[in-house]
This record gives sequence, C-alpha cells and structure tokens, in this order.
Amino acid sequence: MQLTLLRSTAEFQSLAEEWNDLLEKSASHVPFLRHEFLFAWWQTLGGGEWKKSTGPEPDLCLITGRRPDGSLAGIAPLFFTLNRDSEPALMLLGSIEISDYLDLIVAPEDLSAFVPALLDFLASSPDLPAWALLDCYNLIETSPTLGALQAAAQTSGWAYQAEKLQHCPAIPLAGEWESYLAGIDKKQRHEIRRKMRRIESPEYSVRWYIANDQSKLAEEVEAFFDLMAYDPEKKAFLTPEMRAQMQLAAQAAFKAGWLQLAFIEINGEKAAAYLNFDYANQIWVYNSGINFDLGSFSPGWVLLGYLIQWAIQHKRHSFDFMRGDEDYKYRFGGIDRRVMRATLRRPAP
Repeated sequence: MQLTLLRSTAEFQSLAEEWNDLLEKSASHVPFLRHEFLFAWWQTLGGGEWKKSTGPEPDLCLITGRRPDGSLAGIAPLFFTLNRDSEPALMLLGSIEISDYLDLIVAPEDLSAFVPALLDFLASSPDLPAWALLDCYNLIETSPTLGALQAAAQTSGWAYQAEKLQHCPAIPLAGEWESYLAGIDKKQRHEIRRKMRRIESPEYSVRWYIANDQSKLAEEVEAFFDLMAYDPEKKAFLTPEMRAQMQLAAQAAFKAGWLQLAFIEINGEKAAAYLNFDYANQIWVYNSGINFDLGSFSPGWVLLGYLIQWAIQHKRHSFDFMRGDEDYKYRFGGIDRRVMRATLRRPAP
C-alpha cells in the first residue's frame, strides 16, 4: 500500500468522489465522515473551534493509502494543531465538538494493512509538522479501528491509551409504531400518546413538516437557530462562526440528499425543530430547538414522536440520538453506547 500526504485544500477537494465511494465501504459509515461535511468543517475550522489566537494555525495533513492498481484503500483525515492539552497533535478532521462520530476511512478488511502502514508513515515522513501524538476523538466503542490501532501500536512500540467519553444512545427500529411503543416503559408510552393527543386536538392548528425547498433552506436554518437560541447555552454556542459552519453543513447535506430539518408549528408559530441527518438508512439526531413560550405543549417530545414514527414507516433501522446522556433519550428507548478517545505516542528516538 502506497501512502501519500496531501496538504492543500485543492487536493482535499479533488478527493470528493473517491472519498465518498470509499466511505460507503468503511468500517464507520457515518455522515460526519462524508467529504462534504468535513470540507465544510475545514472551511470554518469547526465553526471557530480551532481558530487560534496564539500558537500554530491548524494545518491540513490528509494521508491516503492506495493499492498497486491506484485504487483508494484508506484515508486518515488528519490535521495538525495544539490539542486541548496544548500538545502538538495530529487529530481527526471534525474534532471535537460538532462531529459526533469520527474514524479513519477504510474498509474492515483493509484495516490490518492500512493502520500499521499509517503508523510507519507518521513516524518517518519528513513533511509532517512536528507532532507529539496521534489524538483521535469520538470513535464509537464498537469501531474495529480501536483494536487495529492498539495492535499496530503494540507491534511498533507505540504507547496506546483509550478512554471512554460521552454516552450516545440509539433506538433500534423494526416493526410498526405500535410495536415500538410496546417496547418502551409503560409510563413513557402513556406520556407520548397523551401529549400527541393533546396537540392534535381540533382547538389547535398544528402541522409538522420536513424542509424540502432549497430556495428557502437558508431561511429555515435561521429559523432553526432562533429556536435553538431560546436555550441560553445554545445561544452562546451559536457564534457567527458556528452559524456559518452549520449553514454550510446544512446546505451540503441538503444538496447530497441526507438533510432532515423538521419543524412543528402550533397556530402558525414554529414550536420546535430537529436538525437530523437521514443517512445510510438511519436517522442521526444532530441538534434541536424548542420555543419555550410554547413549552406547555411539549412540542419537542411530540415532534420527536412524529420523527420516530416517520422513521419506522420509511424502514429506517436506527434512530441515533448521538452524544449526550439527556434523560429523554432513554425514555424514548435509547440503548446506551459510548464514544472513545484513542491516543498514540511514538517511542522516543
């Protein structure tokens, strides 16, 4: 396998078709590894997360692995920066806050060849910035990459460490809406039905919809930001750089056909919204916003119920709440998992 270091945005952009083709075969086929998502992320440095006032600017360090016939076998989508511990590190593009799941992009059958070759390349390439560790956040705990990294580190004499990070519950979906309800806690089942019946009362004008008009998408995303901003923490999160990042990501996902931006309106006023990804036959719940002035209707719960019902009707096999251990995720039937951080340090020369 021939490994190559790519440092320019133009080289990054040129990989789009090969990148996404390989991702479909990858051990971690997640929307946050799509080329369009990570390219948008790089344009804003994660919505400003890696914008440095002091120290080195982040530096693109993509590493591709190709077979003798030239076909793409693996991608290590890396960049160089000072990590959260102020150490010079190679990190996964998308780290840390706004990409729930990250990984190397390589088919499971090629991991045993690509990962050792990657460590050898990182240790020997004279063209890389002066890095101290490979620092990989947000690998799902079931990713085979974790085992491959540990095995390659042991063989090469590198120090390997893994730690558990956030919870990321998901609901496996099968059957019908009623069978889903039957599988969750009785009290929660009653609450979902009660809240839906109340909001569907003839005395209220209620509709929910998924945004599907590209000409109005920027406006709809801004409306979503308005709902997010009812929460003081989310309002602080929505810096101008983060708004630009989320607009870019939403536009890219819509163009590629996997954005699910859903709203519920009560008497003509937007009451709640979810920005999800409808990707790889799953729903990935990315963020939400609630109009607190209409909180008595529980619009977030009701819209979530409609979206789970939609997912079941459209034969999606999972409803992934992603990072965060909020109580409602488990009440709706989420089964717990964790994301991991893996760090690798090469031996001293």
